[in-house]
Amino acid sequence: MLRKIIRIDDELCDGCGECVTACHESAIEIVDGKARLVSDRYCDGLGDCLGECPQGAIHMETREAAAYDDDAVKARLRAQHAAPATSTSGGCPGSAARTLARHTLPVDDVSVPGHLGHWPVQLRLLHPEAPYLAESDMVLCADCVPFAYPDFHRDYLRDRTVAVSCPKLDDLAEAVDRLTAIFENSRPRRVTVARMIVPCCGGIAEAARVARERAGVDMPIEIHTIDPRGSRVQVESI
Repeated sequence: MLRKIIRIDDELCDGCGECVTACHESAIEIVDGKARLVSDRYCDGLGDCLGECPQGAIHMETREAAAYDDDAVKARLRAQHAAPATSTSGGCPGSAARTLARHTLPVDDVSVPGHLGHWPVQLRLLHPEAPYLAESDMVLCADCVPFAYPDFHRDYLRDRTVAVSCPKLDDLAEAVDRLTAIFENSRPRRVTVARMIVPCCGGIAEAARVARERAGVDMPIEIHTIDPRGSRVQVESI
């Protein structure tokens, strides 16, 4: 149908995220450092975001677009509310979802390939429907592991997605909710849990197990236990 809808100028947009918080329908997300209209059907065409853009990058235009779908918007908002802070939207550019190009870093004249393929990595910031999570090989990592295990990039990030959490400091009930949403929406092919050997770190493996059960998905979960001195001391499947 022909109707009014927003247009975002890539040249002017600096990815500040002010429009994201101004949009009550959550129709805008920050992707690769730029504001993007997620779907025509989420935009009601009222333009609440227009006055919030400090760069003047958002304009109203009349074009062929899918009709505004209030039911779809409500379902989207419910999903985001059920998994707070996991949205790819949000005002902070530091939490904006993006796909990263693989790169190589020089270290003492030796080229070390970097294997991180997406951002953000914190579990609480991951959107359950982020495209890079779909049917991926996923690593659920306790946040101490990359510091203790020197070859973390090579052994755990190559061709994988990653979610980072601390089972001692984070809310485990919240972690289970977010993992459940990710498993339901993105259906990872398998999950590798990388945890430290300390007892409290077992919570991250339990969160993965409970989330798999709640999501009703059939996927293998492998638990890798890391010693603080940098060795992998145990591998088991659940």
